[in-house]
Amino acid sequence: MYRPKIMNKWDAVLKICIALLCIPSTLYAGEIDLSGSRLFVSPSIKSPVKETIIRVLQEEVRKRTDIHLGITDGWSGSPVIALALSSDGVLNGKPLPEKTRLSLQAESFSVVVEEDNSHPIVWLIGADERGVLFATGHLLRTSLLADKQILFDSSNAIQSAPEYPVRGHQLGYRNTANSYDAWTKEQYEQYIRELVIFGTNCIETIPFDNTPSPHMKLSKEEMNRHISTICKNYGIDYWVWTPANVDLSDESLFRTEVKKHSDYYRECPHLSHVFVPGGDPGDNHPRYVMPFLKAIAAELEKYHPRAGVWVSLQGFSDEQIDYFYHYLETENPDWLRGVVSGPGSPPLSDTRYRLPKKYMHRHYADITHTVRCLYPTLRWDQAFALTLGREPVNPQPFYYAGLHDRYAPFTDGFLTYSDGAHDDLNKFIWSRKGWSMEEDATGITEQYVRFFFGTKPDDRVADAILGLERNWDGPIEANGGIEMTFLRWQQFEEAYPRLQNDWRWQMLLLRAYYDTYTKRRKLYEQGLEQEANKLLGQAPEMGAAKAMKLALEKVNEADLVNIAPSLRKKIDGYCDALYHSIGLQTSVEKYQASGAERGCVLDFVDYPLNNRWWLSDQFEKIGQMETEAEKLSALEVIAGWENPGKGSYYDNISNISQSPRVKTTVYDATDVAWWDRGKSRKRLSTQLFQNFPQLLYEDLDPKARYLIRIAGYGDALLRVDGERISPTLYNKELEEFKEFPIDRRFFQDGKLEVSFDEPEESHLNWRQYSKVCDIWLIKIY
Repeated sequence: MYRPKIMNKWDAVLKICIALLCIPSTLYAGEIDLSGSRLFVSPSIKSPVKETIIRVLQEEVRKRTDIHLGITDGWSGSPVIALALSSDGVLNGKPLPEKTRLSLQAESFSVVVEEDNSHPIVWLIGADERGVLFATGHLLRTSLLADKQILFDSSNAIQSAPEYPVRGHQLGYRNTANSYDAWTKEQYEQYIRELVIFGTNCIETIPFDNTPSPHMKLSKEEMNRHISTICKNYGIDYWVWTPANVDLSDESLFRTEVKKHSDYYRECPHLSHVFVPGGDPGDNHPRYVMPFLKAIAAELEKYHPRAGVWVSLQGFSDEQIDYFYHYLETENPDWLRGVVSGPGSPPLSDTRYRLPKKYMHRHYADITHTVRCLYPTLRWDQAFALTLGREPVNPQPFYYAGLHDRYAPFTDGFLTYSDGAHDDLNKFIWSRKGWSMEEDATGITEQYVRFFFGTKPDDRVADAILGLERNWDGPIEANGGIEMTFLRWQQFEEAYPRLQNDWRWQMLLLRAYYDTYTKRRKLYEQGLEQEANKLLGQAPEMGAAKAMKLALEKVNEADLVNIAPSLRKKIDGYCDALYHSIGLQTSVEKYQASGAERGCVLDFVDYPLNNRWWLSDQFEKIGQMETEAEKLSALEVIAGWENPGKGSYYDNISNISQSPRVKTTVYDATDVAWWDRGKSRKRLSTQLFQNFPQLLYEDLDPKARYLIRIAGYGDALLRVDGERISPTLYNKELEEFKEFPIDRRFFQDGKLEVSFDEPEESHLNWRQYSKVCDIWLIKIY
């Protein structure tokens, strides 16, 4: 009779152990403690990128946690962070997770968590060296890194590939940059590292700008070689922006320029792409630009055979654009890699549709400027435009995420235009959006906060940053969020003293103080002007001289009483701190900025937000008039400038708080003038304008008589309801008037639509184009 064999307990244990060994490693769920982990690095990862990845992981973890990640060649005894290529297959007896053995596109990666012998393994697996680098960035961005603690949530395990192959930023070491020119080698590497951690794969510099800077610690040649070497060590692309500022039709100058390029290529340790803008700067016809590009491409191939040459059509006329495309059609050059679209280029969609598919297309997006630029800040209050100017600290995550998504489908990616550290968050928004359009501005901002600040999640610092963006949306007077956002930043300032020396934290606090100071100052100073206008309205009773004296004293109270001195002191303090922490030059005199337009917010922090300078000049002219009647007439115009009377309307064309009937939004960035180095004494409304505004008036009196009055410069080719109207008064100088009587037949329905034809001014610089600053619809009776 058969009797089953009875196992002793040790036989049973042995069989269970054998069975467990046959079970593959399982996916680990939940939060993983990597505080005691070590690094296992595949020998397949090539140098120097391998050493760079190890250094990035070790240094970034240590500075946040005080934990040193050692190197191991085994799998047992502690948690392991394993760096590998998808082609590795098996590492030291352990197979890579099955799901990562697929053929992956360039730069893609997988982050997989396994449990092995009761210890987790976090796999950072790339399709190539860049893929491992970006997997490392994902781990750093999504982990909780605190004192003596590394926590990674397994829900952040991911398999990811970039949507766009070009994701970069221009970091030109030159005098016009408001901070880069003060950086050390170490600061440049740290900044490039941080951009790479967020998905950046290329950096562009400007090697041929010879303008000296008092801030430079190294020669431009040495720093540009250093940046090239950094890009080589990180395995990312190195671009150069090299405008041709000479007359290429001159054969001697042509050869000299080619030699300059050749000499640079020979000395450059690592070079991936050369970008020559067709214009801005440069003024050469493509019949000379294209042979020049062909010549430098031949030189480039000698030293960097895999590098590409790019060109932009910036500043090209229609004839020049047609010439360029005809050249591509007939010559079909293989030496040209692609076309760049930047300020002054044809629309990105037009370029992509006309460009043969063999050529790539790159966006040269301006994320650094707020006015007089490719993408001006929309709905910006005049007070901010006149004080913060063109290069303030400008975190605008939603605005720039939207711009990226709008234009990205027409491109192979971007390399943004930046002129300093002030646009820092915008770079990280674009880097992540270039990796995945599915990422949103809020989520990217939260990654930014987690990685750079390590603040408590419940403090919602990301929301406070988004609040700074909302500060700039619409009229200051109607934006109650400015004070609420300021209160939140004051609380953070007190709660996080450890961040007081962090330059990113300093920039955000500077903006919170500056915005609030400007709001309080505008409300105060505009109130003074309203009181002054009431005094001018009493001029017939008290006399012109006395009215002007009292009105000027009233508006000048703004110079005698600072409405928020504690905020003003903080602004000074943060500007000084930023100069010493990151080299941010917020003043020409104090910090030797290259120009007042280059981020000098400290020089304009107290720029008048009422018309006291203009009134002083006007009163001086009025005082010289011969008769009292003339003086009273002039004062009547000033007193009623913004209040033309019952039934009449006034619009300050580009002032968001004083243009309710204006239906157009300025996209060409010429809406804020730059006169007298930003310290113009013109009326504030004169410094804002549109070239061809459109307005809609409603609820008009069909039995009345109306007159349209316009102040601006040059021509104003007025149309009402689509019909051209003739003027009875037509002065072309600033702050002089044009007047157009309006026939009753246009407003019998109670409405008027106003528009303007474009005068022929193609022979002029855009700064000389005709402008419309103020419009009145005046009810005569």
